[in-house]
Formats: sequence, C-alpha cells, structure tokens
Amino acid sequence: MRMTVCVKQVLSTGEVRMDPVTNTMIREGRQSVINPFDLHALEAAILLKERLGGEITALSMGIPTVEALLRDAIARGADRAVLLSDRAFAGADTLATSRTLAAGMGLIGGFDLILCGKMAVDGDTAQIGPELAEALDIPHVADVCEILTANEYSIQVRQAAGYGFCTLEVALPALITVTREANRPRMPSLAGIRRSRTAPLRLADSGELALEPCRMGLNGSPTRVVKTFVPVRERVCRPVEGSPSRQAAALLDMVKEVGI
Repeated sequence: MRMTVCVKQVLSTGEVRMDPVTNTMIREGRQSVINPFDLHALEAAILLKERLGGEITALSMGIPTVEALLRDAIARGADRAVLLSDRAFAGADTLATSRTLAAGMGLIGGFDLILCGKMAVDGDTAQIGPELAEALDIPHVADVCEILTANEYSIQVRQAAGYGFCTLEVALPALITVTREANRPRMPSLAGIRRSRTAPLRLADSGELALEPCRMGLNGSPTRVVKTFVPVRERVCRPVEGSPSRQAAALLDMVKEVGI
C-alpha cells in the first residue's frame, strides 16, 4: 500500500510572533515540532505498513528547517519525504495550503491512502485534510479513531461522531484524518535515526508544481487575518470589610455588577 502522511510544523513553546504587515505567523527562527495529531496519523500508517506492506512518504509544506521534522518522521518509520518550500507559499490559508499539497502529491508518484492529523494544534481548523481530499477528488473520512480493516481496494474505519461512533468503508484511493485516540505514537529508534540521515528527501519549490501563482500563498488565500491582538485583562482587588452580613451584601453587589 502506498501511503502519504501530511506533516505540519507547529511552534513548540514561547510567545507566538505575528508579521505586522501580513498578520501571519512568523515561523523562522522558532523552535518547532511535528504537529502532535500528525504523529498519530504517521503511527496509523506504520501499523498498516506492518500489516500489509508498502511504502510511507511524509509530505510537508514549510520553511527549509522543516526538513529536520521530516527526518524525524523517517526515524519513526516513514520511508522517504517531500518538502514543498518556497516563499511563494508563505501566508497561505487552509485552502491555498491544500491546493499546494495536492499539487505536491504529483511529485510522489501515486498513492493509495493519505493520512492527516485531525487538526493542527496552532490553528484548530481541521480543514486541511477534507480540503486536500476535495482538491484531489477522492473520498475522505474525518475523525478516525480506529482503523478496522484494510486491503488493496478499500479501508474500513471507526469514526468518532458526536457522542457515538460510525463504522465506514471507503474505496481507495482515499484520505482519512486521525484522532489522538487512534493509537500511541512510537519514539524514533536508533536504527531509524541512523536511516533518517541518508533516507531520500526531495525539496521542491513552486516552479516544480503544476499550480498557478494566484492559487498559492497569500495571493491564493481567500481568507485573510485582518487584525491580531492580545486581549487586555484587568484585575482589580477590592477589599470587603465590615461584619459578615455587610461583606455578604457587598459580594452580592459585585456579582450583580459582573452579570453572573
């Protein structure tokens, strides 16, 4: 089975810095890790590979330093990686990102199953997976918490749906997004780390994609962040004095002021 796992970079710690002109997140020079949900998608792919055989390609769009994260994905069990990196991709919203990833799939050489994390922890939109599937015109299932069976023709999954679950079967090729409950991601092995240093990793820019400039990056994004700010929270300490009954009455007045 030919599987592709989409890997996203998220900032690990520290205050998020925003570009004052484009209102997009500044990722250069910041410590980053693989999006935690994507690790569950990678583990799901590895488990399928152990059962059915095949090959796993890790795909990402990001700045050049994302190569280290893709090497980490290889150390955990991916076979190779493709990094789409170009300043033309900067500032992309979820739609422009999914278009770029869809174009990048053409560099992989075919696939049976695409696995994405349910969402990115820095955006929480959960849109990339479904949008990528729509761009590729393939069936998709979101919020997969368990892969039940799979073969060369179809995959059967359990989907978290509200307060219950659905069992669904879709024909391949297809895309699924994976939740945290699906598995427990493994750590990189020593042999995997050694292999990741020399494993094939392709770096591609916008010139290698069959995608018009107006459909990628900030120019290809129909949604824009027009303003970012940190909410101002003021805390005022107001002493309550007097007898217990006076204090109770004062506290009641304070509750009424804040509308509780």
